Amino acid sequence: MNGLDALLVAAGAAVGAPVRYLASHTVRELGGTPPAGTLVVNVVGSLVLGLLAGGGSTGWPLALVGIGFCGALTTFSTLALELWDAMADGRPHHAVANVALSLGLGLGAASLGWALAAG
Repeated sequence: MNGLDALLVAAGAAVGAPVRYLASHTVRELGGTPPAGTLVVNVVGSLVLGLLAGGGSTGWPLALVGIGFCGALTTFSTLALELWDAMADGRPHHAVANVALSLGLGLGAASLGWALAAG
């Protein structure tokens, strides 16, 4: 990675992080739960990454959008915290459902993106 790539990653992240905040906030405003907001941003990020990978993106598009934007948009740490909280609150079925939905929808979105881009 060179200096330009690092700037592209930073620029993408500067957009991805506020988009994650706004998306999660909007989901809560519409009556969703915090885990629903996390699920939305992770699935959208998976779709975008699938589109990039399926389209064979490399170089600056991958640095800007794939690593920067999607890296800041998606969140494994928040998912892990939400799973921990569900288990600590005696709701293991919520944790299991969250994992199943996150994996199933995330992989499905990435596959759809790949298929659409690879056409």
